[in-house]
Amino acid sequence: MHRFLSAADVERVLTPPLCIEAVEDAFRQLAQGGVPAPGILGLHAGEGSFHVKAGFLNGDRPYFAAKVNANFPGNPRQGLPTIQGVVYLCDASNGAPLAVMDSGAITALRTAAASAVAAKHLAAGSCDAALICGCGAQAMAQVRALRAVRQPKRWLAFDAEPAKAVAFAAAAGAEFGTPFEAATDLAQAVGMSRIIVTCTTARRFFITREMVRPGTFIAAVGADSEGKQEIDPRLLAAAKVVTDLTAQAAAIGDLHHAIAAGVMTARDVHAELAEIVAGRKPGRAGDGEITVFDSTGTGLQDVAAAIAAYRGSVT
Repeated sequence: MHRFLSAADVERVLTPPLCIEAVEDAFRQLAQGGVPAPGILGLHAGEGSFHVKAGFLNGDRPYFAAKVNANFPGNPRQGLPTIQGVVYLCDASNGAPLAVMDSGAITALRTAAASAVAAKHLAAGSCDAALICGCGAQAMAQVRALRAVRQPKRWLAFDAEPAKAVAFAAAAGAEFGTPFEAATDLAQAVGMSRIIVTCTTARRFFITREMVRPGTFIAAVGADSEGKQEIDPRLLAAAKVVTDLTAQAAAIGDLHHAIAAGVMTARDVHAELAEIVAGRKPGRAGDGEITVFDSTGTGLQDVAAAIAAYRGSVT
């Protein structure tokens, strides 16, 4: 059966709890050696870039998925999405195509799910305030997923364009019935928050070592190519760093910049998220620990989300 799933179809069937469960299981399979490491290919193209992320997973049958995404940061000025693409899912036992689906929804949901899985293992159990930095397409998915694992009493939103933060705070507050506030002072907002998600297209770090207080968990989501950066290398060097894939983060994530600055090596990474999910490495060790999840996005997450969306569409 060959299906096409639009963004609306994916969002309808792939709820945050379902996607979190699927992504966490995928990391567990990776740590247990049940599937090979996912692959990535990136190519630059004028004002943007293309990347292909692919991976295998086991479920009711073996699956393979490949996601082809275009990332053009200038697109919103032309009324187009920054990210456009498709995910191709097939039966890995015989190669039969199963579905083609919109990649934007899959990318947003699986990225947010990975942040939630990391928060589940690395963030403190209670949290007075959480901060979303970057109020674009990824932001709402991050909030929806994080709410499934943690319940901050207060939410803050910050964006380099203040009007975006105001609009996002209003929309999120209306959807969740929880206080959301548009922050104008980034350093103050960071200092108040114990959960921070950075999902921007920044090319220079904006979260510094001095801003972050002990006990904070940061999901650094935006640096998914070598030119992007959100986190001060000195902050990474002082924190417990967990990656989705260390080799990939060392090439394109915030870890890449910390290594280039000479303040870290790949050996300084505490663990990959798969190792923590599987219980092979400890998660948060103390209330005062600063933890950073360097999230570069993997084909493993794409195939996990694609399988869950496909199965939800045929039930």
